[in-house]
Amino acid sequence: MPASVALIDFEPAHQPAFRALNHAWISRYFTLEAPDHQVLDDPQRYVLDPGGHILMAAYEGEIVGTCALIKEHEGVYELAKMAVAPAAQGLGIGWALGQGMLQKARQLGAHRVELVSNSTLVPALALYEKLGFQHAPLLPSPYQRGDVRMVLDLPAAG
Repeated sequence: MPASVALIDFEPAHQPAFRALNHAWISRYFTLEAPDHQVLDDPQRYVLDPGGHILMAAYEGEIVGTCALIKEHEGVYELAKMAVAPAAQGLGIGWALGQGMLQKARQLGAHRVELVSNSTLVPALALYEKLGFQHAPLLPSPYQRGDVRMVLDLPAAG
């Protein structure tokens, strides 16, 4: 990660950037769906209040990336809404966000982190594999575009 990249915890003032970054990539490849709108319009209610977390990535003073960790149930979280602005791609920001979120998942007591993606998003899938995620059977998903499921089991702390 370049020294000029900082990972910062989400604040309400980041909501427009959180929405814009995700809206840009989702609408580029897919169609925004009802669950996207819920999370992007009200991250406090759909991510933070249930026990999740959101990180924002700042590069040279600008918010250029984000990633959410959504609590599914005790000890299991979903890595979701990872986005990096096109101009900032290739700087290791996705890797930094992924690493930061896995660290946060461990702090929250997670024993498993899951994600749902799409087979056409080859660079994203390669990043998830590099982070240690493994392909797993697909479960029902609220997203039409979800055709890949990956999981990462975290060793128990201590």
